[in-house]
Amino acid sequence: MKKEFETEMADELRPEYDFAQMEGGVRGKYVERYRKRTNLVLLEPDVAQAFPNDEAVNEALRLLIQVAQRQQSNTTVQ
Repeated sequence: MKKEFETEMADELRPEYDFAQMEGGVRGKYVERYRKRTNLVLLEPDVAQAFPNDEAVNEALRLLIQVAQRQQSNTTVQ
């Protein structure tokens, strides 16, 4: 026999959190500010495996920038 699933989620909010009585809330109020200060990048799974955290990604990218700058300066000097 199959279990019947509840169609509504159980209300786990405390009574003092009555959002129906709150006024003036604006959805996405700070979204533009957030976008200006945040640069999120989704890594492919194989690339993500190579980097344990954000510091490792930043270190690798800084190294790549240095190599690219050296390569560029070597080609312009010749």
